[in-house]
Amino acid sequence: MKLSARTRYAARLLLDLAQHGNSENPVTTTTLSEVSGISVQFIEQILKPLKKAGLVSSVRGATGGHMLTRSPEEISIGDVIRIMEGGVELTHCCQDDIAKECPRTERCLTRVVWLRASRALEKELDSISLKDLIDGVVTLSE
Repeated sequence: MKLSARTRYAARLLLDLAQHGNSENPVTTTTLSEVSGISVQFIEQILKPLKKAGLVSSVRGATGGHMLTRSPEEISIGDVIRIMEGGVELTHCCQDDIAKECPRTERCLTRVVWLRASRALEKELDSISLKDLIDGVVTLSE
């Protein structure tokens, strides 16, 4: 699985909002762009699915901007990937609806490997919250 730039940037933007935004001080798109190095236009594209999924809300007006709708403890990296990529599966055949259409599903000897790896990856990504990243508790040696 190779993550898109949109997904990687979505995680960065959510982390910026977790650190700096709240209902009293929403973060403007311009500020997000300056802090992240991501263009305003791309940020707006990235925020659409995050808003639709209920992770981000926006306030209009002179003091408006964007903020998280849930606490950083409640948002996992797995959530971000599912929203931006549509899932965590390593292959298309790991998705039940597609597997039903595949004529090889019943006799495929490798599908179990892709399923196990996808589930392990999803479990790991779900175990890491935005707060964990902000607090620096996630390390490579875990």
